[in-house]
Amino acid sequence: MAPQALALEHSFVARAVEKVAPAVVRIDTERAVERQPFDPTLIDPLLRDLLGDPPLGQERERGQGSGVVIDSDGLVLTNAHVVERVDTVSVTLADGQQLDGQVVGTDSVTDLALVRLQGHDLPPKAPLGDSEIMQVGDWAIALGTPFGLERTVTLGIVSSLHRNINSLGFADKRLDLVQTDAAINPGNSGGPLVNGQGEVIGINTLVRSGPGAGLGFAIPINLARRVADQLEQQGEVVHPYIGLQLVALTPRIARDHNRDPNALVQLPERDGALVQSVMPDGPSDRAGLRRGDLVIAVDDRPVQDPQALLEVVDAASLGTPLPLKLLRNGRELTLSVKPAPLSELA
Repeated sequence: MAPQALALEHSFVARAVEKVAPAVVRIDTERAVERQPFDPTLIDPLLRDLLGDPPLGQERERGQGSGVVIDSDGLVLTNAHVVERVDTVSVTLADGQQLDGQVVGTDSVTDLALVRLQGHDLPPKAPLGDSEIMQVGDWAIALGTPFGLERTVTLGIVSSLHRNINSLGFADKRLDLVQTDAAINPGNSGGPLVNGQGEVIGINTLVRSGPGAGLGFAIPINLARRVADQLEQQGEVVHPYIGLQLVALTPRIARDHNRDPNALVQLPERDGALVQSVMPDGPSDRAGLRRGDLVIAVDDRPVQDPQALLEVVDAASLGTPLPLKLLRNGRELTLSVKPAPLSELA
């Protein structure tokens, strides 16, 4: 009897993975680090006086992550923390072929980087989706090489959208993340998060573990595309800043504060972004903003919280006056701030 040849009906996950998997790569990196060859506290003090401190030894530190090919010229999108400050980049394709990679640029603020593959027979690019049309509850499929295990796939859903990375303890980043319960483990960083149609909707970036299931986060692909374009064209990404530390104010928070008999100032009982501190000699300091000001509008758009203000600042032009409407001591006034490049603080 002839072997039974049945056309298996594979799941939507298998079909989605089939579209993206050829574009998923493993990234291996190396860099030189200086370390003392042995503990200097074990050296006899007399010998230290005679011979001096022991020389530093150079070691090779290895790292690993994932990436996804986003165009036919061999550009790979990954996380900045995967390829920052490395000496060599080796990329393993889905078919096992190994190619050298050249870091085109990195952006630590969004934790994104672009790597160009060196060689011929480049892999196909992954289909990119639209992260703006995602909804909580949509399918989420994570691909990558966690713990060096290539071609690994995990399934979950989109658990939340617009999760501010600052709430996760990263004050030096500017990101609204996609949260998912699809397992994202070490080595998944830089790999794609895919929807049920086989389109990349995010770049896996970090995981927060704890009791029960871990929480995975990905950078929305629309933001990743914009950053990749700037890295390809300019080699860097310019982020405007105005030099303010802000906290959200709501009527309830203001009322609770105002009831305190020891309160030094009375806060307006409304929504807005309350200035907690002003960076000395920064754009806002030069414009005249002060601690305790409540920003209620920017460029004629209402400001309900700090994130609303930061979104406008991110899209602003450098050096172009940005009007801020604020409340100070019960009076409404407007000041103009000229955003400056964040890189000037480095």
